[in-house]
Amino acid sequence: MEKNRIALENDFQKTANRVSAVTIAGNILLSIFKLFAGIFAHSSAMISDAVHSASDVFSTIVVIIGIKLASKESDREHPYGHERLECVAAIILAMVLFVTGLGIGASALQDILRGDYSNLETPGILALIAAIVSIVLKEMMFWYTRFYAKKIDSSALMADAWHHRSDAFSSIGALIGIGGARLGFPVMDSIASLVIFVFIVKAACDIFRDAIDKMVDHSCDEETEKQIRDCVLRNENVLGLDLLQTRIFGNKIYVDIEIIVDGSYPLWKAHKIAEAVHDDIEQSFPKIKHIMVHVNPAEAKE
Repeated sequence: MEKNRIALENDFQKTANRVSAVTIAGNILLSIFKLFAGIFAHSSAMISDAVHSASDVFSTIVVIIGIKLASKESDREHPYGHERLECVAAIILAMVLFVTGLGIGASALQDILRGDYSNLETPGILALIAAIVSIVLKEMMFWYTRFYAKKIDSSALMADAWHHRSDAFSSIGALIGIGGARLGFPVMDSIASLVIFVFIVKAACDIFRDAIDKMVDHSCDEETEKQIRDCVLRNENVLGLDLLQTRIFGNKIYVDIEIIVDGSYPLWKAHKIAEAVHDDIEQSFPKIKHIMVHVNPAEAKE
């Protein structure tokens, strides 16, 4: 059982590292291209979008560190493991995203409130092309990262996926703003940056809320608990359940169970039944890291 668990954790780490390496390379190239396009095509919206893409590189590095720390073995000071460090990584990512958004929003609002748009340059066609390329690539990164995040059930990787989606949305805003500016409304470029700010902040809040939810112990959904209950009751020696409690710890599940067995059974047999229940649950539910099975004797019939 221990070997299977270690193998799963190694696969988790390898998958996360591979996905992160792909997205880091993509974001570096994309942010350089968008920054170049924003500067030479005179588009503040595209420069803001480039900053957003550059922040993705940092956020993905945070994800890698968080997943690596979360995969560490239990030790004396952390007997229940380090899974919650992945949630910490997601929280840090959300904060970085939020601060990035605030910076973009403040700059855009300053341009809009200034009121004099005569000094705002009309963005070139290169900025328009960069926005379209960004939308396509960031949406591809979103689906790629989301697929593997769901496969290995990683909250930090899922947060990174939504970071990519927020970048795709921001590029849509940039596309609209640049298009409007080229049609003779230069202020649209700054308005686009403000729209980008809204999308970035919303994504940051969603990531933060999800990570905090996983930091606080709460039970599994009813369907999962029903499946665990059914798994226990499949054992013919289990007469019933007095207690079933679950709690989510990071991306892992801990389970406490009190089973009812024949009170006339000797201790060794009751213990063997408890072990069988434990092993059945562990094999059927890979996300369950620890199970505590307590045996209660059935009341004797009078």
